[in-house]
Amino acid sequence: MKAGTAAVAPAEYIDAESCAVHAWRVRQLTRLGLALPAAEAVADKVDWHDVARLVQRGCPAALAVSIVQ
Repeated sequence: MKAGTAAVAPAEYIDAESCAVHAWRVRQLTRLGLALPAAEAVADKVDWHDVARLVQRGCPAALAVSIVQ
């Protein structure tokens, strides 16, 4: 590869990776107690680690998501 050129991943790879990351985030949020439709809606908008910290302190998952947003 020449200096100054960047490798570009095919769009299919990026889409597949994005979908996999989204699905993983949804699983993490549902494991914390969030309903699947809500998890799907916020998976790419919240940091699930922040939600998890609140849930571990006794906060209901839905309220934790509202706080984190």
